[in-house]
Amino acid sequence: MPAQSPPPERPSRLRPVLRGLGEVCITLGLIVLLFVFYELRVTSWFSAREQARATEQLRQRWQREPVDTEEPVDPVAGEGFARLHVPALGPDFPFTVLEGTDQSTLSAGPGHYAESALPGQRGNFAVAGHRAGRMAPFAELDELESCDALVVETDSQWYVYRVLPLRGEVDGWDPEQRGRRCSGVAPIGGPYRGVVGRTVVEPARREVINPVPGQPPGTVPRQWRSRLITLTTCHPRYSAEKRMIVHGVLTKRYPKVADRPELKPPELGR
Repeated sequence: MPAQSPPPERPSRLRPVLRGLGEVCITLGLIVLLFVFYELRVTSWFSAREQARATEQLRQRWQREPVDTEEPVDPVAGEGFARLHVPALGPDFPFTVLEGTDQSTLSAGPGHYAESALPGQRGNFAVAGHRAGRMAPFAELDELESCDALVVETDSQWYVYRVLPLRGEVDGWDPEQRGRRCSGVAPIGGPYRGVVGRTVVEPARREVINPVPGQPPGTVPRQWRSRLITLTTCHPRYSAEKRMIVHGVLTKRYPKVADRPELKPPELGR
């Protein structure tokens, strides 16, 4: 009796479904990769061009319109008016700071909160910046240590701020044991109690950029205010869930030499 051939296999109805799901997953994966590439690389490329343009315009304006007064000039919305140097983050860090914190302005570089103080003034010079994409100028703020320099360059002055003591360093802080770079840096008491070098807050906590961080505007008279700098960015990186805040205090101020506008203060180290 001849052997019978096995019956033909019936096509599984599940197989085309699984194949379709696999193709969808691959497509979605490619879309996600393209989106990540765009957010991290393409936006940074466009932002680098905008930052370079803002920097060149600022340099030309400084050369064309030298300022004799030590007082900062009121900035124009969307335009660069200062340069921020953070030596601890490397020589490539310097960014031109623009006036305003709208998305268009922040795409070109760090932006100054218009309602906050100007460089060197009593109060709080507050600046926002991206931490991912668009050049991510504030990507490494979490690496800053107490006493690290935050140097602001204007048309006529250098302002050397330094990061305040971190939360775990406040108790028992001894500047003499910290070395010369910590000169002028110490926990600030009174209405500034609780203001530390770095903290993480909810996005709605805008009081961190008030003239006295954490205090309602007008609570502390102007003549009693310290001269602070505040940098804000998203936290954790690649998320807007919270905000990382870095506070520094002004420790030195140097005039820029008219015929050498790039002269840097001696404290431009870490």
